[in-house]
Amino acid sequence: MFQLILGGARSGKSRLAEKLASDSALPVIYIATSQALDGEMNARVALHRQRRPAHWGLIEEPVELARALRENAAPDRCLLVDCLTLWLTNLLMLEDPERLAFEREQLLQSLATLTGEIIFVSNETGLGVVPLGELTRRYVDEAGWLHQALAERCQRVVLTVAGLPLTLKGTAL
Repeated sequence: MFQLILGGARSGKSRLAEKLASDSALPVIYIATSQALDGEMNARVALHRQRRPAHWGLIEEPVELARALRENAAPDRCLLVDCLTLWLTNLLMLEDPERLAFEREQLLQSLATLTGEIIFVSNETGLGVVPLGELTRRYVDEAGWLHQALAERCQRVVLTVAGLPLTLKGTAL
């Protein structure tokens, strides 16, 4: 089963995804898309590390997410991807303007062939005002389009607010 867990900053989406991964009773590989480029991000990464069980595997992949999924998905495994909007940011910041479209298409196409449990975590950014800057508007647009495409392909989609899951698609939690 593929699941998409959406929510705002500090909504509890990562904690929910980690619980779902633990509850799967499968071996878990955590695929981290973040890049700890400053002190604040280092602190966030450290917090996530402390929360994760020590026996979970870890793959750090900021750009080639589809490749990481293809190489690690298996019927008897749970992959937890945290998070898609950081992955999107990494792609937007690359010098190659075509890379984002390529990697997004690779991700969406790969879902048809992947097996096992995959849990995607992403920030829901489309609930606020339209951003003023061009790059920020593009980020919000790209995130919205990515979420729509993934939601079509996932069996369960959950919006997390204040630590509470609201199931938008699939069986309720």
